[in-house]
Amino acid sequence: MAIVGSIVKGFLDLRDQLVSEKNPVESQKEVLQMLLETAKDTDFGKHYKFNEILQSPDQLDAFTQKVPYFDYNKMNTEWWCKIHEGANDVSWPGRPDYFALSSGTTGKTSKRIPVTNEMIKAIKDAGIEQVYALTNFDLPADFFEKDIMMLGSSTALDNVDEHLEGEISGISASKIPAWFRGYYKPGEEIAEIDDWDERVNRIAEKATEWDIGALSGIPSWMELMLKEVIERHKLKNIHELWPNLQVYTSGGVAFSPYEKSFNALLGKPITIIDTYLASEGFIAFQARPETDAMQLVTNGGIYFEFVPFNPKYIDQNGALIKDAPCIPLSEVELNQDYVLIISTVSGAWRYIIGDTIEFTDIERAEIKITGRTKFFLNVVGSQLSVNKMDDAVNHLEDQFSIKIPEYTICAKKIGGEFHHCWYLGTDEQLDEHETAENLDEYLKSANKNYKVARSKALKGVKVTPVPVSIFHDWNAANKKKGGQVKMERVMGEEKFEEWEQFVMENRQS
Repeated sequence: MAIVGSIVKGFLDLRDQLVSEKNPVESQKEVLQMLLETAKDTDFGKHYKFNEILQSPDQLDAFTQKVPYFDYNKMNTEWWCKIHEGANDVSWPGRPDYFALSSGTTGKTSKRIPVTNEMIKAIKDAGIEQVYALTNFDLPADFFEKDIMMLGSSTALDNVDEHLEGEISGISASKIPAWFRGYYKPGEEIAEIDDWDERVNRIAEKATEWDIGALSGIPSWMELMLKEVIERHKLKNIHELWPNLQVYTSGGVAFSPYEKSFNALLGKPITIIDTYLASEGFIAFQARPETDAMQLVTNGGIYFEFVPFNPKYIDQNGALIKDAPCIPLSEVELNQDYVLIISTVSGAWRYIIGDTIEFTDIERAEIKITGRTKFFLNVVGSQLSVNKMDDAVNHLEDQFSIKIPEYTICAKKIGGEFHHCWYLGTDEQLDEHETAENLDEYLKSANKNYKVARSKALKGVKVTPVPVSIFHDWNAANKKKGGQVKMERVMGEEKFEEWEQFVMENRQS
């Protein structure tokens, strides 16, 4: 009998019964009050008159009126750059001990996002809340005695100008509490290895020594690690080695494009739990099995606002116009895409994180990520968001019984007219013409704006299948393998030219 696991499970069940449900709207009001109070004497707080906002009868409205939107470039140029020059109390009291490096999906240059001790605590607290929520998934007691494989970026952080730098997954893993270290795999020594291929090689070497019950990490890199372990030990699937693997906590990107290829590595079904940990903070996690939506962490270190995702509020670079209307959590609606805006205990204020979300349950504050503002394909009025593209790729997988875990798309001029050019990552045979025709018909039926665009300025659809490895090699060449690295789903024409040249060269090699 799993005695320790039974005790842990019993504690979690008891706590779940004793702790009352939080009110997300009230929690958000308290978070904003705390943020303003804490930061009112910083340079940012003085400049935007936080004291006046605190004295206002409607703090939420006063906050939106006095503080403009900030993207990373604006926040860094006007405020965070002063931290690197040695200033204290810039947009949050003191100086951050960490900076999270994030190139996201939009370029080679890393963003350097402050991570304060308050943010580390907020991430830990959200992680604990997610552990408590496991009681909703009816997992057996022995699950709570198994090892947990967390596959993120290296925990070996760089010391730069009196602070440490690394990706947020590496920063978080480097702060793992002592009581958890016995369960944590691959362990501190392997987790510090910076070279992705070497780290995966060491994981494959040690894999037989572990009894893994849960996996956590970005799907594309998790798949590569599992494939290496399976190949190294000549397995049919990963359950032959880790029979007690029961949970996979996904994050960073939507899991749906990877579902078929990921499940192909398993010997039996497991529970998939989505999370939303960004460089800017722990935003949401799946709290119950009845849905794959995620619950916003409304009582932590982040205050959320929402801009209706309407093309007229987005400029050609995917940024918000300054007068775009914004609403608090209390005013959101179902079936509406929103641009997510956050203010945090790391000193990000009305910060455009770049993601779009949709509410699936307002009372529970549950959301789904629907795409990226810069990955909204609307060059000729097609209005395709990433979730619509994901749905189309999932449709192709079902239609042709294949796996397509990666893809990218560009609205490209061919012979003076726009075409949607898709590159589909698959290791199986695919008829380009038939696939393009099927994809086109699906999108016409699923998206009325796309159908209209196809009758006017969007003249055709082109599909090019390429091996999945080329997508991984592209990421490695442009950024770095593993960690938080994600594939750009939509490219501009200039970037797409680089991509097509890369594909041609790597196909020939």
